[in-house]
Amino acid sequence: MAYELRWYQQEAIDAIYQYFSASDGNPLVCVSTGGGKSIIIADFIHGVLKHWSDQRFLILSHVKEIIEQNHEKIVTLWPEAPTGIYSASMKSRDTDAQVLFASIQSVHKRAKELGFFDLLLIDECHLLSSESSESMYVRLINALREINPALKIVGFTATPYRMKQGLLTEGKNPLFNEIVYETDIQRLIDDGFLSPLRSKAGKDKIDLNGVRTRQGDFLTSDMEDAVKKNDVTEKAVTEIIEYGEDRKAWLIFCVSIAHAEWVRDLLVDEGIVAECITGGTPKDERAQILADYKAGKIKALTSQGVLTTGFDAPLTDMIALLRATKSPGLYVQILGRGLRISPETGKTDCLVLDYGGNVERHGPLDRISVDHIKAGKGGGEAPIKECPECFELILAGLRVCPACNYEFPEREKHESEASSAALLASQVEPEWLDVDEIIYHRHEKNGKPPSVQVSYRCGFSTVREWVCFEHGGYARQKAVLWWVKRFGHEPPPEFTDDAIDRLINVRDMREPCRIEVIQDGRWQRVRAYDFTTKEGTPSEWNDNPALRPRQNDAFEAGHFDVFDTDVDF
Repeated sequence: MAYELRWYQQEAIDAIYQYFSASDGNPLVCVSTGGGKSIIIADFIHGVLKHWSDQRFLILSHVKEIIEQNHEKIVTLWPEAPTGIYSASMKSRDTDAQVLFASIQSVHKRAKELGFFDLLLIDECHLLSSESSESMYVRLINALREINPALKIVGFTATPYRMKQGLLTEGKNPLFNEIVYETDIQRLIDDGFLSPLRSKAGKDKIDLNGVRTRQGDFLTSDMEDAVKKNDVTEKAVTEIIEYGEDRKAWLIFCVSIAHAEWVRDLLVDEGIVAECITGGTPKDERAQILADYKAGKIKALTSQGVLTTGFDAPLTDMIALLRATKSPGLYVQILGRGLRISPETGKTDCLVLDYGGNVERHGPLDRISVDHIKAGKGGGEAPIKECPECFELILAGLRVCPACNYEFPEREKHESEASSAALLASQVEPEWLDVDEIIYHRHEKNGKPPSVQVSYRCGFSTVREWVCFEHGGYARQKAVLWWVKRFGHEPPPEFTDDAIDRLINVRDMREPCRIEVIQDGRWQRVRAYDFTTKEGTPSEWNDNPALRPRQNDAFEAGHFDVFDTDVDF
């Protein structure tokens, strides 16, 4: 296998070996989009088989294009590789290959048919839900472990987190134990392995006032209304055409299918060769459109719900976000479409036009890292500002805009302050957190009665509390008070299952718009609740509980991009 790995690709492979030499868990490798993840997978497989020739691999993904890319890469670098493919959409059902590339949708019920594997590699593993025992991946993994209890699992992704779970190594029943490697995007750009990104805020931005949140992101139906206000879509298209005049390939991410088709039509009316791709585009038509785009025959692609993962088009040199998202993962995946280099097309950078305040909401792409998410820094003011002259989005600390040389006026200087960090627990100050979503689960612990686990999702942080109806003493008293706050003086349930049924299925309670929390050791403890009715929060139905959607019915697959779906793969 004559191929020289880049330094970070070798480091990622070394990190996997080092982890397995010291631990029995499942490692996670985080490599930025455009970093050559398929080469890392191919070389890792080759290296293992070179030293342990009897090992058998299963490489899983959820997208046909990713399966094709990974398979093509290993065969290109290692023509004799003992590979096969099991994917209904690719019309291939190989079950005997030593290195088997497969679609999770095709094989999640076929563990016995596939047989014994030593290593399972999961690409784009941020779509894996380990919280449900009925998810495709969990079902298959459990069945594979029945065949081989010593099965080793390695995950690969550019974004190691999910909207509800947070980091893939945390939350309920995480499959992965440790992130063993993470690339530095800026260093890869500096070394010429990734394309630089430039960003400009749109002159006319989407007005998000009144846009509610569902499943942790802006509600599609509300955003559809927002992009029709003040002619913002028409004005954005005019600006996209202006900025894209000297650029070769544009990707435009829209709010909905109807919005994507509308934007496509506006571009075509202005003489731009444009097409629209959504989850409903027929497979053959989709393949032809993507091939024409990659060949430079199509100038612009508009999309909704697709092209965020598994889409490799290095010539893309302009991305427009005609939508807003609260998901840092989706934000990273979208911008990742512009990170690939393309020397053959003369690409020098990728321009990002942001009409949804996403760059300001999430901050620079290279600042969204594992440490960023662990620290709960998904919200708050990002360290960037907008140039009032050319609308370039630049780091807040810069005095002069590097794009147009506009000089920002000096801010009034303030006296520096001593640190207010607490030295003792008693000095920790409580804080109020806005609640985006509340999830109720039945929680069990060995030797203890079951309880209700309440998860408050606040931005990208999750705060949990346990309500113990079946416990005695103080725990039961607290549960009664918790119930009274939500259901008035109605008698509280005796059993956890009755409480869960009422909370999930009937849903006739009051819910808080925000919670007061205080740091208690490693965890945040809920101290108080604010039940003020506030639009866009779980409290918005407090005055009319009958309209509140059920927890199990709240998800509508058409409202979310591929990255965001919590459809349980």
